[in-house]
Amino acid sequence: MYKTIHQAVDFVQSFKPLVVAATHCDIFIAPSFTAIKSVAEKLVGSNVAVGAQDIADHTTMGAYTGEVSAEMLKDAGAAYAIIGHSERRQFYFETNELVNRKVLAAVEAKLLPVFCVGESLEQRDGGMAEEVVARQISEGLKNLTLEDASLIITAYEPIWAIGTGRTATPQTAEQMHSFIRSRVREMFGAEIAEGMRLLYGGSVKPDNIASLMEQANIDGALVGGASLEPQSFAEIVNYR
Repeated sequence: MYKTIHQAVDFVQSFKPLVVAATHCDIFIAPSFTAIKSVAEKLVGSNVAVGAQDIADHTTMGAYTGEVSAEMLKDAGAAYAIIGHSERRQFYFETNELVNRKVLAAVEAKLLPVFCVGESLEQRDGGMAEEVVARQISEGLKNLTLEDASLIITAYEPIWAIGTGRTATPQTAEQMHSFIRSRVREMFGAEIAEGMRLLYGGSVKPDNIASLMEQANIDGALVGGASLEPQSFAEIVNYR
């Protein structure tokens, strides 16, 4: 919940020229719902796409006050949708079942879902990290066809390493990313698992992006606070 429409537009106008030469990755930004259309209009013809921070689990229009459907988001210019973000799970009590319905709604609308998983500090210290993430994957990605599964981007967010003073090393992140890929392989087969992009979302900054991207199973980043300033985010994009 950052940036008014005016602030978001100013951001992309500053950010666009800083990443215009970035051909090694796909880039998207996810502003607040109110700014999606204005931001998308400013990014037409650029190498930066737009995503939404959340979507409704309903696939048809109806009496769901306050909800924003995948169809509405596509109409506003979004190509991606972040689903099951740790803050949605933590503060708004989103369950794996609700996250699954949102994933299904996104793929039905041909929005690219950025499906988030991750364990808390208590779960990590209790030795339950893999168990928690495995359940999030099995319950969050159920009822998908192979074609649907090919659209999924998965982001690992170690909640225990965000704002706690504890740090997930690139090696720790790689271990969980490898585990995630193995679970996806069990559900959907090797082709889907190897093709799925796995993003790391635990306090990614300009000074740690290179070491993260050296890991075999980390394909990209879901950037939080470091994406709020154009220069900082551009340094992450252009880390090479």
